[in-house]
Amino acid sequence: MIKRKQDTVLKVAEPAQLMDFLIAKMGGMAKSSVKQLLGQRRVKVGNAVQTRHDFLLNPGDVVTVSSGRGNSQLTHPKLRIVYEDDDLIVVNKQPGLLTVAATPGSSETTAFSILRAYVKKQNARAGIYVVHRLDRETSGLLVFARSEELQHYMREYWRDLVTDRTYIALAEGILEPREGKITTWLTEDKRNAVVYSSPVDDGGDIAITNYKVLKTSKRDEVALNGEANKRGATAINQPYSLVELHLETGRTNQIRVHLASKGCPVVGDRKYGHGNESSPIDRLCLHAKVLEFIHPVTEKKVRFESPVPKEFNKLVS
Repeated sequence: MIKRKQDTVLKVAEPAQLMDFLIAKMGGMAKSSVKQLLGQRRVKVGNAVQTRHDFLLNPGDVVTVSSGRGNSQLTHPKLRIVYEDDDLIVVNKQPGLLTVAATPGSSETTAFSILRAYVKKQNARAGIYVVHRLDRETSGLLVFARSEELQHYMREYWRDLVTDRTYIALAEGILEPREGKITTWLTEDKRNAVVYSSPVDDGGDIAITNYKVLKTSKRDEVALNGEANKRGATAINQPYSLVELHLETGRTNQIRVHLASKGCPVVGDRKYGHGNESSPIDRLCLHAKVLEFIHPVTEKKVRFESPVPKEFNKLVS
C-alpha cells in the first residue's frame, strides 16, 4: 500500500489500548485531540479504519494516522453525516429524499441506500439499519444503527432513549394561542396514506405535541428569489408563523396533522394543507432541528442540532 508522505506510521511493540498508544506516540497529544482523530476516521489499524478509543492493540500491529480527514467520506448533496461511531450514524437529510424506499426492490435513491453504499466501501460485510424515519419533504436529523440488534433495541426503547426531539415548522396563518399543547387521537388510513385526527378518544393512537410560536409575520408582499410572484396571489399577503415543536409521541405525520387541526397547516403541505399554492418556496416547511438521546452503548446523552433552513427565517423576518 502506498501511503502519503504526511501519514504517520507507528508499530506496536506491546499490548495497549489505542487511546493510550496514540497519546504516548503522538508527542503527548491531548485525549480530546485523539478523540477528534478517531471521530474523523483518520486512524487505521492495519488496513481497517478504527474509531474506538479502547480498541486493543497487539504486538506487531501497524497504526497509521492520516493527515487528511480519512479515506472514506460521504459526499452527497442530499445527505451529510453529522456523527458516526462503531454503533450509530447520525445524518442531516435534505428535503426530497426518502428515508427508505416506499416499496421493496425500488431503485430510488434514499437516505438508507446512500448510507448502505457508504458503509460497504469501508467493509463489504457492513450493514446499516433504519431506526426512525422522516417524511420525504421533511429535512433534518436522522439516526441509523450499524447492527440489527441495536436497531431492534432502539426501536423498542425509543421513547425511553430520546430526551429531546425538536422540530421547526413554518405554518400558514397566525397560530393562537402562541404556546400550548395539542392532544388528539390519530388514525391512519393505509389505503390512501392519510392520517385522521380526533379531539376525543375514538380508538386511535394518542398524539401529543407541545408548541411555541417563535415569530409571526404578515407581509404586504412576499418575494423570495422571485418565486412568490410565479406562484400567484395566494403567496401574497400570506401571514406565517415560525413554530418550535416538541414531540411527546412520534406518530405518523403527527406535526402536519396537528398544525392542520389548528387551522395553520405547514406551508407547502400537499396532503394536509394547500400545497405549493400557499408557499413561496418549493418545499414542505418542516425541519427536524434537535435530536437528543441516550446512546444505547455508551449510555451517555448525545445531542445533535441542525440549523433552521434560511428560507424559513426569511419569510418571517
